[in-house]
Amino acid sequence: MDGFSLYHGRKEELMANQSAINNIYNYYLTTYAPKTDSKFDTHKKSELRGVYNSIVKMNKEAPLFIVDKSQETKEYAVGLKENARAFRNTIVSLGGVTDEEMLGKKSAFSSNDSLASVKFIGENDEAANAPTFDLKVKKLATPQENTGKMLPSNSIYLPKDTYSFDIGINGLNYEFQYMVNDKDTNRSVQEKLARLITNADIGLKADVINGADNTSALHIESINTGSTVAGGHMFEVTDDNTSRTKGSVAYFGLNNVTKESSNSQFVINGVDAEASSNIFTVEKKFEVHINRESKDDADTANIRLKADVDSVAENINTLVDAYNNFVDVAGNYSSNHPKSSRLVDEMASLVSLHENELSEVGVELQDDGHISLDRVKLSDAVEEKKLGSYIDDLKHFAGSVLRKVDQVSLNPMKYAERTLVAYKNPGHNYATPYVTSAYTGMMFNGYC
Repeated sequence: MDGFSLYHGRKEELMANQSAINNIYNYYLTTYAPKTDSKFDTHKKSELRGVYNSIVKMNKEAPLFIVDKSQETKEYAVGLKENARAFRNTIVSLGGVTDEEMLGKKSAFSSNDSLASVKFIGENDEAANAPTFDLKVKKLATPQENTGKMLPSNSIYLPKDTYSFDIGINGLNYEFQYMVNDKDTNRSVQEKLARLITNADIGLKADVINGADNTSALHIESINTGSTVAGGHMFEVTDDNTSRTKGSVAYFGLNNVTKESSNSQFVINGVDAEASSNIFTVEKKFEVHINRESKDDADTANIRLKADVDSVAENINTLVDAYNNFVDVAGNYSSNHPKSSRLVDEMASLVSLHENELSEVGVELQDDGHISLDRVKLSDAVEEKKLGSYIDDLKHFAGSVLRKVDQVSLNPMKYAERTLVAYKNPGHNYATPYVTSAYTGMMFNGYC
């Protein structure tokens, strides 16, 4: 990496715990369909058994196919399954999977979103005990910042050699090693160091800032915020005990702390409190994101639960956005995988079945398979108390979409290029549970 090498491993910890299959899957997952952590990916044994049984049943009488083994198809299969899973999680997060729970998720309200936004994270049966409170923000949580020396950008006085330094963060030490060559300048080395530190993914980000008279400095910032337990620095840069040539830390001023990390400070119903982050929870029911400091004593946010009808309206908005994102993903594959357009058509058919009811609350099917939301019409339905009469129809629509994305997640190869070889002899064959998900079926253990 531009003459730099990173001893990224922990000095005290050299154990490798990733199997080959995990590495392969993570490559596709992080490159083509980033996986987000969600409590909805935690399943009971009975649910996992149900997934397996569904795959077995689906394949017992299914024809035999030759599957395209190209790199592109592998990426497509993993990407489609993961986006189906993400869409499913969004639907489930709006209340649950049963007809009674669907779209019933309670929503929180902040009277001053610019000061603090809020999300209800409790269970619906806890809503009756959810507090209402006023919030004033005294101080935002801040990261630690190190700003190096301003040096002439186009020259360098660090001798040609191999240098190294250590960064201590979160109780671990990481060693960075690099070379200074004849053609290097202060600016070029600072830029390479910035990339190296940021790409190391150890909880820091770095960039180069410009000064007066064509000078520049390396700026390092912690991703985490908050005061440390022991009262020390969030991270430290040193080359006192490093393995190669010393001197670069002092030369670039890498350990020059210009801003200490600090906690956020706020007042809830007149009671002072603080947190290590600008995101915190209140009574395990509200997740609060503070965005700025209060301008004066009157600059506060009142936080509470929304009325049931208002919550349903917000859930509809979330469902529409998630639906369109899923259709976008399927549509992006259609040029190389024509069967993906069939998935878009099938999704549009689900909308058509509920078109009249959806139209009453502002949801309309578009020619390209997307759905649009007329927020004015939705607001009118809420104000005129018409939304309640369509809630059951909306739940049925959400349930239909949920079942479809479950099918896609179980069998994404249905929408990939494949060649039919033979039909099985009905009633006289063995279950082949993983054929339908050649590139994805065996990956379900990643969610155990």
